Amino acid sequence: MTERTERLDPRTRKPLPEGIRYRADRGKYQVRVWATGLNGEDRERSFLVESLAEAKRVRSEARTRIKPDGGMTLDAWHSRYWPTIESSIRPATARGYDVAWRRRVQPWFGHRKLETISAGDIDEAIGQWSGSASTRNDALAMLSRLLDGALRFGVIDGNPARLVRRPREDGARSFRSRALSSDEVRTLLAAVEDGPYRAYLSALVFTGMRAGEASALRVSDVDLAGRVIHVRRSFSPGRNGELIEQSPKSHKERTVPLPGTLLPSITEQIEGKRRNDLVFTGPKGGRLQVSNVRRAVDWANLRRTLDRPDLRIHDLRHTLATLLFDAGSAANDVQAILGHSSMQVTERYSRARSDSAVRATGALDQLFLGGTGP
Repeated sequence: MTERTERLDPRTRKPLPEGIRYRADRGKYQVRVWATGLNGEDRERSFLVESLAEAKRVRSEARTRIKPDGGMTLDAWHSRYWPTIESSIRPATARGYDVAWRRRVQPWFGHRKLETISAGDIDEAIGQWSGSASTRNDALAMLSRLLDGALRFGVIDGNPARLVRRPREDGARSFRSRALSSDEVRTLLAAVEDGPYRAYLSALVFTGMRAGEASALRVSDVDLAGRVIHVRRSFSPGRNGELIEQSPKSHKERTVPLPGTLLPSITEQIEGKRRNDLVFTGPKGGRLQVSNVRRAVDWANLRRTLDRPDLRIHDLRHTLATLLFDAGSAANDVQAILGHSSMQVTERYSRARSDSAVRATGALDQLFLGGTGP
């Protein structure tokens, strides 16, 4: 009797269409639709709506708009799709994503159905997540990767994470302000004992190589006659902290300058070595990485010497970009040397915008103090 009642519209007492019934216990119409899921099997999904008209609309649009797997939780999708993400990224990135998933994304969204996650939900999560802007951006990137995959597989209609504004550090310093001046470069290098560590830091300053790229540099990459260095590989920490050799960050080889000020130390470092030997190694021949270089040169003391308490080794790369611009290098040359993926990143090192206030001051002085004003 109950089944028969559910098959009748309580308002008209007429039989309901196939796939629709009335749930008196909920006071709503229930629509059952079928669609082909990820495994190629037809799957049933059920929806409760307020009116018969809405129920008919849901049923008619089922094949084109209803996503059979949209009810899957993010936890379940992560288990299925994470191996695909992991295989396409660097080990260091995978390690960061794994932390982002465990500490932020999963606790907030793991239990949620994919189709219910909105841009507003993600905005709220970012506001609640702990950590720096960079840390929260890692979590956003991890979530976006998962949702991108769900979109490609037809699980959801769109990726709401792409509609969310990335967090920014409050009062973040510009690239130029993080760079050292030419005088500070001299002070830094003079404070480091002559040897492999000074040579390594000099190379970072005068070539703009990333730390991992300089660590992976081999003798065959150095062209003393042509006064250039070919950046072909990089060392990056793996999932367990081990160093892995791989292509540069941009996945493209590039050529960087070998200026005269760097030539003597590079020549000394490669003397007596074979072509496949590393150019920069520790005193006992070990591989160099940021952590052991910082310890060896007493980085904390160098910061005090320069009165730069937040100076990072990566800022030596910023230094070359600003020095090149100040020396008159063209933006496309700086982009090629630094290996930036876009000109937009490169131009952040230029003085063009930072000097706008100075130029404006000169213009106003000329207007009002130079006799041409009212």
